[in-house]
Amino acid sequence: MAGLLPLAFPLPAYDGEGGYRLLQLSGYKVKWGEQELGVGASVSYAFAEEDLRFDDARNCREMAPISTLSGHSLSKETLVSETAAAFRVWEHASGLSFQEVGDARDADIVIGAQGRPRGWAFTNVSYASDPKGGVRAIDQALVCLNPEREWKVGFDGDKDVYDIRYTLIHEIGHAIGLDHPGPSGQVMAFRYTEAFNELQPGDLRGVQRLYGRRADDGEPADGFAIRLSEKSTGE
Repeated sequence: MAGLLPLAFPLPAYDGEGGYRLLQLSGYKVKWGEQELGVGASVSYAFAEEDLRFDDARNCREMAPISTLSGHSLSKETLVSETAAAFRVWEHASGLSFQEVGDARDADIVIGAQGRPRGWAFTNVSYASDPKGGVRAIDQALVCLNPEREWKVGFDGDKDVYDIRYTLIHEIGHAIGLDHPGPSGQVMAFRYTEAFNELQPGDLRGVQRLYGRRADDGEPADGFAIRLSEKSTGE
């Protein structure tokens, strides 16, 4: 069985109800923005355009330019579009908003290729030192993908080649404070699947527990489906 991108944090996680688990580091939940559950946040992201090193990171310590990931089946333009669509999935489901910035040094979340390829993809989350009410604020998150793996766009039944958007949605989930709730049944589960193409109820409950609902969606909190196959508009 293909394991979907496990975090390398040897730390316990909070067992939430309803198919989700909040990431817990050094005994604290972590989230962007205010250190209060259910409060939204604005988060920036950028692509690594040069070799970067993060000495304190457990994962993604050495990051190569995102262009290293591009190949015959995944152009840079496609990668940028699929990444934007992956961020929109979480944005549409919660009180989060995401903005791309041009320089990785100015970004909250940095996305790049692995400098030392292994596995499929990893996420690293660093946090501020002062907890409040059992929550620490996230300082930075890194998402790194293996440039030696073959990637695809869309589901085709071949689970030996991972869909880039599904993978990014999963990794962004870690970057915003969600952990693996178990092996299957949710996008945040640790096994790659092509059984569904939308966030599952546990994914929605988890992100909305951290950041609340999107203020203007007009949709009920339960059953708000965000399809992974939503086409990117380039916005």
